[in-house]
Amino acid sequence: MAHILQQILFQSPPSLYLKATGILTLIGGFNAAYSEVKGTNLTYSKFAKTIEVKQAKKVSSRNGMLICYGPASVASSAFLLSKLGYIGSTGPHLLTLASALTIHFLKRELEVLFLHRYSGDMPLQTALLISFSYFFQTVNLLYAQQLSEGMRPPGRDLMWVGVVLFCIGIGGNLYHHYLLSKLRKDGKTGYVVPSGGLFDLVVCPHYLFEIVDWIGLAFISQTLYSWASVVWTVIYLAGRSYATRQWYLQKMENFPKQRKALFPFIF
Repeated sequence: MAHILQQILFQSPPSLYLKATGILTLIGGFNAAYSEVKGTNLTYSKFAKTIEVKQAKKVSSRNGMLICYGPASVASSAFLLSKLGYIGSTGPHLLTLASALTIHFLKRELEVLFLHRYSGDMPLQTALLISFSYFFQTVNLLYAQQLSEGMRPPGRDLMWVGVVLFCIGIGGNLYHHYLLSKLRKDGKTGYVVPSGGLFDLVVCPHYLFEIVDWIGLAFISQTLYSWASVVWTVIYLAGRSYATRQWYLQKMENFPKQRKALFPFIF
């Protein structure tokens, strides 16, 4: 097992902070997934109407999503810009990871501004919680990569495998977000059962490609913390997808019950 890890991962830096945050990331993922499955959902999208949030301070859904992604986008972009003047002395994994994270979050913000359709508001507390989570994850990914620069490199360089997976993930996620945006006509606020693409097989193909996106980032990074982030993402999005499928089963009479939540034919 140790030999396999040496082939695919940088040697772990002697950082108690990264060990602790890696454990917290995993615990947070299990807790978030459990909350989604039991019905204590984060109050955005269709779940914003399922929990009593009348007393909460709210922002528009568009502004709320910008708050969600803004700090992580600024952090990754600023880090990348700080490294561009040192390309010759900056390791390719670090530079590629910073570039991919910048693309990842800028793409999300552009979708918020120009693609997504919205109805209603988002509790500010929810937006801030998601924002902190993404910022925390992004900063720790870059910090772990920076520390790993001086450690033993992995036996196999899988960075370009990661780049390919990242492109597939971000492209598939964008395509299915586009399909979702076409479901809601101008002036309409209701929900309909999505179709097209992998929506015919699973409820949340955009989450499936989000997972592929993060797996790509982990292959680019090849650090232990990056794989902890993948586990967090898979666990949470599995819980969120399960909750979304249950919502459709309850709210939509014409929902095709053979459609899975996240992974075609499996779950």
